[in-house]
Amino acid sequence: MDRATVVSASRSPSAPECNISTSTLAFDRHFTTTATGKLHLAEIVCGMLVWILVGGTEYFHFSALCWVMFVAIVCWVLTICLFLIYLTGAHNRIPQVPWTILPLCLNCSAAPLYLVTAVVDALSVNQANRGRHNYNCWAASAFFAFLTTLCYAGSSYLSYCTWKTPEEGE
Repeated sequence: MDRATVVSASRSPSAPECNISTSTLAFDRHFTTTATGKLHLAEIVCGMLVWILVGGTEYFHFSALCWVMFVAIVCWVLTICLFLIYLTGAHNRIPQVPWTILPLCLNCSAAPLYLVTAVVDALSVNQANRGRHNYNCWAASAFFAFLTTLCYAGSSYLSYCTWKTPEEGE
């Protein structure tokens, strides 16, 4: 038997060949440049400012401001989750979820909830004494709550357009 045949037959690969799957989730830079992505970012930043400004005060003495905190945090968390799903492209990997209806429901629910929240927040400013820390924070949070309402209204419109577009071609 030839020595080269024996050596090549007993030689094993230096690195085992494994079936390693790679994730197809990737950062979608294009999403952050779209109107939807920009509105999501604005909702996240303004919504965070709402609950931070209210949370830094003695809001728990007013049940109305507890409502403001609840709506602000729930909408903020849901918006972050939706933003991350779109940012990573996970919506393309999970076709079982109706990705045109989900943001439509979220945005169309968040817009009126935030409108009520902004009004409640603005009315709570009158309960505080002018010049105090609570007054300034609640006034600023009411402003950002109205701004967040506008962002969710814009997202609702864009979500509606996205939802309606596929049905026009059918």
